[in-house]
Amino acid sequence: MQHLDQGKLRWFRQQIKTWAQQHLRNFPWRNTTDPYGIFVAELMLQKTNAALVAPIYQAFMQKYPTLDALAAAPFEEITSILQPLGLGLRVERLRRSIRMIQSKYAGNIPKTEAQLLELPGVGNYTARAICANAFGQPKAVLDTNVARILERFFGFSTSDRVKARSKPLQQAADQVAPDNNVSAWNLALLDFGAAVCTARNPRCTECPLRQKCQKTAFDEKII
Repeated sequence: MQHLDQGKLRWFRQQIKTWAQQHLRNFPWRNTTDPYGIFVAELMLQKTNAALVAPIYQAFMQKYPTLDALAAAPFEEITSILQPLGLGLRVERLRRSIRMIQSKYAGNIPKTEAQLLELPGVGNYTARAICANAFGQPKAVLDTNVARILERFFGFSTSDRVKARSKPLQQAADQVAPDNNVSAWNLALLDFGAAVCTARNPRCTECPLRQKCQKTAFDEKII
């Protein structure tokens, strides 16, 4: 694993935290620590725009406020509600997960990453997000936004085609995350990647990380 300069790392954390104080987005699933509510949100958010998810999530939770209520709902009804998100094919996996949670965990969302990964439709990012957001565990998440920030700012590189599944980048995300309140840290990075350090046309000129970003230094060197 690449050794990080601790001064640069502390500076990076402080800049991200300061930015998040004014720019963190507000979504309904961010205002709860209910494991069921967070489980539903994370499954809805897979490869989907968060702003599009928000109203559907709220309606979904009003209709199915508990895991038992969702388990008893007709398949076609759930499919119809989630259809605008393009999640029709995932409804069966959602129902299978609910059944497993009922039978194996007495209706309680499992608390460990390993247990969550056994559920249909739950991958590394979703499992770690649930652990962090619902149970306060220090689990750093890795998606394309986080991977992009780490690669650009610290100069991390990997040959993995799917960045969100890269073990070296996950190790980097773990190393960069603070010791406390990792859930808030994860959200800050996700939002920063979505708003500033974007895949196309990143807002480098107004980025608070510009001073020490390796991508910026490389770009300026070329110019």
